[in-house]
Amino acid sequence: MRPIHQMRLTGKLGSGADEWSCPECGRRIALFRPPHADLTVLDPGDEEAVHIGVLEPDAAAEAAERYGVGPIQEIPRPPRAPSRAGEPVPEPDADDRRWLAEIGIDWDGDAAA
Repeated sequence: MRPIHQMRLTGKLGSGADEWSCPECGRRIALFRPPHADLTVLDPGDEEAVHIGVLEPDAAAEAAERYGVGPIQEIPRPPRAPSRAGEPVPEPDADDRRWLAEIGIDWDGDAAA
């Protein structure tokens, strides 16, 4: 399983982008917020880790409402790592199909995800 690292908002860059960094591996990104959203990796850190942004709970709820991305959900398990460039995309195995069903995606049926 890939490690999960929590990125923290660490400041504002001269470009106006927010700077986020991971205290565990040193990953740093520059993030422009909507309506001109953009993300630039400044330092890759651990590229095998899953990185999530962490805000204070009240701030996260406010941001989710403002940008229409809420509510924040806990995902039961992450999917398998995606294929690398040039490799075929694997079909989901039984565990992946079960996980997809748990989060409301009917992979084999007619329902759109």
